Amino acid sequence: MENKSKRMEKFEELAEKRVNEVIKRIQLIGNLSSTSNYEYTDAHVKQILGAIKREVRDLESRFNSRGKADQAGFKFKV
Repeated sequence: MENKSKRMEKFEELAEKRVNEVIKRIQLIGNLSSTSNYEYTDAHVKQILGAIKREVRDLESRFNSRGKADQAGFKFKV
């Protein structure tokens, strides 16, 4: 097998770290579903899931086009 380039090694190192961080954060968001600890509406859930799905679509687009997407955050709409 061919040796990996330094750039590929760095990509794999960072990707593993960042994907694991995202998985942990998604699990933490899932913890918010506990109705014994939190109160929320269906609208809250739709907004959270919509924001996450939108970012995943943008992520797929970036890898498919090898480009960059706009940086955006999340905030509940009133």
